[in-house]
Amino acid sequence: MMIKKRLIGTVHESKKYIIGNVAAQWCSLAANIAMMTAVTGLLASLFHKTADKDSCFLTAGIAAAAVMTRFICTILSSRMGYLSSKSVKKTLREAIYGKLLRLGASYKEQVNTSEVVQVAVEGVEQLETYFGAYLPQFFYAMLAPLTLFAYLCFVNVPSAAVLLVCVPLIPIAIAAVQTWAKKLLSKYWGQYTALGDTFLENLQGLTTLKIYQSDGFKHEEMNREAEKFRKITMKVLTMQLNSITLMDLIAYGGAALGVIMAATQFRTGDVTLSGCLLIILISADFFIPMRQLGSFFHVAMNGMAASDKIFRLLDLPEPAGKTGRFPEDYRIVCDNLRFSYGENSSDEEISSDKGNSSGQGSPSDRGREILRGIRMQFPKGGFVSIIGESGCGKSTVAAVLMGRNQGYRGSVKIGDKELSDIREAELMESITYISHQSYLFKGTVRENLLMGKPDASDKELWAVLERANLAGFLKSEGGLDTLLMENASNFSGGQRQRLALARALLHDSPVYIFDEATSNIDAESENDIMREIHGLAGKKTVILISHRLANVTASDNIYVMDAGSVAESGSHEELLAGDGIYAKLWNTQQSLENYGNIQSGYQDGHSAGTEGRADGKDGAAV
Repeated sequence: MMIKKRLIGTVHESKKYIIGNVAAQWCSLAANIAMMTAVTGLLASLFHKTADKDSCFLTAGIAAAAVMTRFICTILSSRMGYLSSKSVKKTLREAIYGKLLRLGASYKEQVNTSEVVQVAVEGVEQLETYFGAYLPQFFYAMLAPLTLFAYLCFVNVPSAAVLLVCVPLIPIAIAAVQTWAKKLLSKYWGQYTALGDTFLENLQGLTTLKIYQSDGFKHEEMNREAEKFRKITMKVLTMQLNSITLMDLIAYGGAALGVIMAATQFRTGDVTLSGCLLIILISADFFIPMRQLGSFFHVAMNGMAASDKIFRLLDLPEPAGKTGRFPEDYRIVCDNLRFSYGENSSDEEISSDKGNSSGQGSPSDRGREILRGIRMQFPKGGFVSIIGESGCGKSTVAAVLMGRNQGYRGSVKIGDKELSDIREAELMESITYISHQSYLFKGTVRENLLMGKPDASDKELWAVLERANLAGFLKSEGGLDTLLMENASNFSGGQRQRLALARALLHDSPVYIFDEATSNIDAESENDIMREIHGLAGKKTVILISHRLANVTASDNIYVMDAGSVAESGSHEELLAGDGIYAKLWNTQQSLENYGNIQSGYQDGHSAGTEGRADGKDGAAV
């Protein structure tokens, strides 16, 4: 009943702690039996006026020893429960983390991050209680009634038999509601996950919601999800309350029946007074272990539901073992590259990849072909740019090259090796990806930079900060020990991006992919970053994805994408001469920038004239 062999086998270390827990509880039961036997024997001798001082002292000694034994056993039981829980958390969280590492950067194609967090945190917590409390109680609840039955058979067989027969009524009652409860708790966890998804998404996009004044709409959406969760929670609590009431009726009824049997057997002379009292005192112990097991029923059901989700994650198909190394001749060639988000892609993955290029993704994009027969070449040491309107697939190309989007069709070769055959660790070591959303972790500047090169010296750290034009600012702050808040929210957008660039430079990989790395930052930071990108060109393979065409003019080759295909390619001059998509985008952007410069000049001149008139008035007044 609610025992999953695979789950116990996964956390095999917990078996010895469960056995120790059960043994401690059984010893406590044996001590209680000894104490009850001694006490009822003393009470009977007192009734018959045969008790003496020695028997009183003996009973007191047995009672004191039993109490001490039970105290020690309680401590041991708690200790075993703690060690079992510790083992469960360590084993399962390591298994989940290891699974994510094996799934690699493309894990979000199969599962949402929010679900992983909920499974690794709340799900494992449920199983901590399952192993630490439910399983020991389950085995003890089987052992205790049999022990009591065997002992009471020496006192009165009919009473012992009646009590033993009544005990299984509690698990029968549990089993009666188990099917309904399992379905209910499955819905509970599903709604819990949905609420977590909604909350995480709204929390991450809170600033955007405030800007567009859509927080009210999302607030209502959260309220609806919370109300659904409240209703399913109340159903679960109702189920638990009803099952507890039913188990209490059986437990108290069984104990009462034991009392009646003891009195009946005593009246007929089939049991002594001390035996009758012993049956009365011990009859409740037949049902208490099983009753306590019933109180853990909802814990066990939650544990089963959580384990289903954990094993669903652990059973996700993993990429085939890759043995290929990143070749020294790392020329990249995409030939007839096609990619679609499959049915197993998570909404988060679709939204993330499309968010880089087109704002918000949609689950409706599932199955739609994003890349359509792409042919591109990125020569070793070359400087190649990819441009195009939002949603054309630029960032999806980068995600394929980084191994985040797997299951592509066609061919992507790095040197003489197919991308899908190269180990992910090799890709991560050899290709550095920098986007406008590069994450900076809470901690110090030093800690964030050392992610790029763990053994870097302070001299190397300051060198890359100089290249990113961030050294002067940090020297005026706390230097390399300057603290960063979550995602470096205490830095400006330009400073964050320059720090991300410094970390990327420290990584010193053969290939760099800059995906809108200068988006939404100030002009000075953009110039600093573009200077370093141009400096890398020729020494490294540089792939630049940018919406601003002024940044790509120095590229050796420019690919113009349109609706998932390569519409044009060539140098800046060749594409302008072709008078195609690139030329139109270039002319449009130049017109807008020239207009912006004219407006800026007009405003500066207007401001200067106003100041001159004001100075003249002041002079006249003087």
